[in-house]
Amino acid sequence: MKIENIKISNFKAFKDIEIKNVPRMAVFVGANGTGKTTLFNVFSFLKDALTENIHVALTKLGGSKGFQEVRSRGADGPIEIELKLRENAKSPLVTYSLTINEENGRPIIEREILQYRRGSKGQPWRFLDFSRGKGQAVTNEPENVQEKTELRREEHELKSPDILALKGLAQFEKFPASKALGDLLENWHVSDFHIQQARSERETGYAEHLSKEGENLALVTEFIYNRHPELFKEIIEKLKRRVPGISSVDSKITEEGRVLLRFQDGAFNDPFLAKHVSDGTIKMFAYLVLLHDQKPHPLLCIEEPENQLYPKLLGELAEEFREYSRKGGQVFISTHSPDFLNACETEEVFWLKKSHGYTSIKSVKEDKQLMKYMEEGDKLGYLWKEGFFEGADPF
Repeated sequence: MKIENIKISNFKAFKDIEIKNVPRMAVFVGANGTGKTTLFNVFSFLKDALTENIHVALTKLGGSKGFQEVRSRGADGPIEIELKLRENAKSPLVTYSLTINEENGRPIIEREILQYRRGSKGQPWRFLDFSRGKGQAVTNEPENVQEKTELRREEHELKSPDILALKGLAQFEKFPASKALGDLLENWHVSDFHIQQARSERETGYAEHLSKEGENLALVTEFIYNRHPELFKEIIEKLKRRVPGISSVDSKITEEGRVLLRFQDGAFNDPFLAKHVSDGTIKMFAYLVLLHDQKPHPLLCIEEPENQLYPKLLGELAEEFREYSRKGGQVFISTHSPDFLNACETEEVFWLKKSHGYTSIKSVKEDKQLMKYMEEGDKLGYLWKEGFFEGADPF
C-alpha cells in the first residue's frame, strides 16, 4: 500500500499539518531546524511503537521526558497521527489513526482506529477500534465484505494501554486487515546510514537486507554475490560508471571468521579493504545495494543522500530512487542539494517552513508562481537556491 495523505498534530514542530496527494517519490526541502528529520521520526516512531510499545517509542524520541518532550511545545492536547493508504486506484482507501495521551505520568493510547472505505461516498467500515487497551477487531477479509452487516467483530483487551492493538492482532491470520497493515509498518526502512559502521569488519552471519545503519553491508554483499550473481553484476556495472577506477567488489571471510568488504581498483593488482576507500564510494555502493533489494521496502526514508557524493552523480541517484518507487516501494527523501532538486519533478517536491515555532508543509504544485517558472524552463534547484521557496531559503 502507498501513503496518500499524512496528517499530524502536536508532534514536535508539527502542531497541525496535512500533506495531501503524496506521490510515490516525495522530496522534502527546508532550512535547518524546520523539521525534515522530525517528519521521518514520525515513521520511525510508528515502527518502534509496533515492534515495542508507545512508551519505548516516545522514550527513544524524547528521552526520559517521553510524551512531554515529543508533544509540541505549548500544546495541551494529545499527539495525533493519521495515515491514508491505498494499494491502487481501484482499491479501498485505508485510514489508520492513532491518538496518544498521558495519564498519571504514563503514555496511553487514547484511540486507535483502522478503517476501510470503498468509493468516495458513504461511511467507512472500522476493522479495528480500540481505546485504552480495550476494543473490537473484525475477522473478515476486507475484500470479501460487501455489506456492513457481514462484519464479524470480536471484543479484546490488551495487557497494557500503551500497546498498539495492531501489534497484537497482526500476529494472527484471523485478523487480516490488521495483519496487512502491521506487515507494512514493520517493513518500513528509515535509513540512518553511517559510513564508518559500513566499513567495519563483521562476524560471519547471514543478512539479506541492508540494516538501518548499514553495519551489515559486507554480509549483504556476500548474500547477493552468492545468491543473485546477475543482480550483483548489475550493481557493480552501475558503480563502475559512477566511481572512476572501481572494477569489482566482493567480500572475503578471514580465518578468524570475519567478513571483509573489498574494492578492486583496475590500476592495482590487490583489492582495497573498505576502510581504505572513499566515503563516496562506500555510500554509492550501499545505496545501490539498498535500491536493488529483491524485496523493496514499502516505505524507504533517506536523509540528505547528497552527502559525500559528487554533485553530477545526484541526477542519476534521483532516477534510481524514482525507479525504486515505480517497482512498488514508496520513497521519501530530504535534501539540501540544488543538484538533486534539479533532477526532481514538480509533483515530487515539498518544502517546510517554520513560523512562530511550528512547521507547515507546502507542495510545489500548489505554488502558482513556481509552476509558472517551471513552465518557462527553470529548474527547482536553481529556484530554491535563489530563494523562491518562501521560508526555505538555504542561505
